[in-house]
Amino acid sequence: MIAAAALWAAWLAPPPEIPPTGVVRLPAGVIELARELAAPAGARDLEIRGAPEGTVLRAAAGFRGRALLVIARARNVRVVGLALEGNRSALARPQGLPPSDVPFCRFTANNGLLAEDVEGLYAGDLRLSEIAGFAVLAARSRAVRIERLEIRDSGSLDAAGRNNTTGGILLEEGVADFTVRDCRLERVRGNGIWTHSLYSSPRNRDGLIAGNFFQELARDAIQIGHATRVRVEHNRGRRIGYPTAEVDPQGTPVALDTAGNTESCAYAFNRFEEVNGKCIDLDGFHHGEVRGNLCRNRGRRETYPHGHFGIVFNNSNPDMRPEGVLIAGNEIDGAVFGGLFLIGNGHRVTGNRLLRLNLAGCEPRLPACLYWPEEPELLSAGIYLGRRAERPAVTRDNVIRDNLITGYGMSRRCIAAAPGVALSANRVGPNRCAERPDQAGGRRSARQAAQVFTARAASRAQTAARSAPSSVRPASTASAR
Repeated sequence: MIAAAALWAAWLAPPPEIPPTGVVRLPAGVIELARELAAPAGARDLEIRGAPEGTVLRAAAGFRGRALLVIARARNVRVVGLALEGNRSALARPQGLPPSDVPFCRFTANNGLLAEDVEGLYAGDLRLSEIAGFAVLAARSRAVRIERLEIRDSGSLDAAGRNNTTGGILLEEGVADFTVRDCRLERVRGNGIWTHSLYSSPRNRDGLIAGNFFQELARDAIQIGHATRVRVEHNRGRRIGYPTAEVDPQGTPVALDTAGNTESCAYAFNRFEEVNGKCIDLDGFHHGEVRGNLCRNRGRRETYPHGHFGIVFNNSNPDMRPEGVLIAGNEIDGAVFGGLFLIGNGHRVTGNRLLRLNLAGCEPRLPACLYWPEEPELLSAGIYLGRRAERPAVTRDNVIRDNLITGYGMSRRCIAAAPGVALSANRVGPNRCAERPDQAGGRRSARQAAQVFTARAASRAQTAARSAPSSVRPASTASAR
């Protein structure tokens, strides 16, 4: 009875005042909020901590505010040990994307945690659920650490009933020196973890996204947008692009996505299963590396209505050229179309296993397989060297070797080029190509052959990495604005 009485009292109590500095321990129980709980502007050296027995910040049915918890123009703030419940069923309203000159922090309400112009933010051990907007939104901030968050059942839809990118963790408008680590995101309608900036804003930079897990997202698991010097590594996920009813046809789901002008970044050792879209999209990615990633689809073509290429280059941003990318030791197992769509120059494509490609069974000249009628082999080749994506591109001086490529038609159309692109202008081969892996290996088994190719490619990739900078999207994502 005492515990129940304390919980009821906390629920009825007005929201606590947050001081400008020091440690504030919120009371145990549920604190229902009709308006946002905000730290004072200019707060510094502040810690907001939940009670050991558990503290829940819950949005009331009539809640009005940018977020349940707002921190702005502050320095060295920690938020730890809380649960935030957004009451999505009562607060979500159909909403599309903001105009191209408006950041999300000025457009999307009903977020979980909102941080603007904060230097030194730590958010750890938080549970966020039923958030109508973004679970966490940080804008124009630096030294941001986000660790061990659990985010479930969040995000809202547009007027057509499709996701509007919300629900996950968004870093926008030039966030610098950030880490998002060891978070778990399940049943998020929009992107899981992503960086984004307006075309006219500073790029996000110097970040790490590592060790996170994603399950059942209707858009991207991770998107690196308009960024430099960001590492994405050792993340895992499954069922990306589900439920299909919430997928935006103009925002093809991707396990590892890219947007804007993104350079000197690395996507390494990430593993995803059941991706209803693309494994890796490199729209705007240049002078970086894509190494040791795995995407595996076990189903048939009809399981993936938004299925695509495994890895796709694009050049939507006018300030970049697709060049200088290392693609080494990745495995694509089950792609609706090809394994790699490549444009640009100076890339190294080595030691990749591109298996069970062309689940759609495309053949040149089949009407359903002619995205560009003048390029009939586009959707049926294992690796396709293109002449354009969003913009024309010069595709030459690329190295494509030691790759294992299997799937329907791969013995006939393993590596192909668009009209006007010369395979002879690139260094192609040796590669192994076959309908099935067991047909690819001569005297060696397919497994043995792949191990040899991977070992050779790893050695070459290490040599290339020492000398390299460290640093056809048929439906482009709407967030690359």
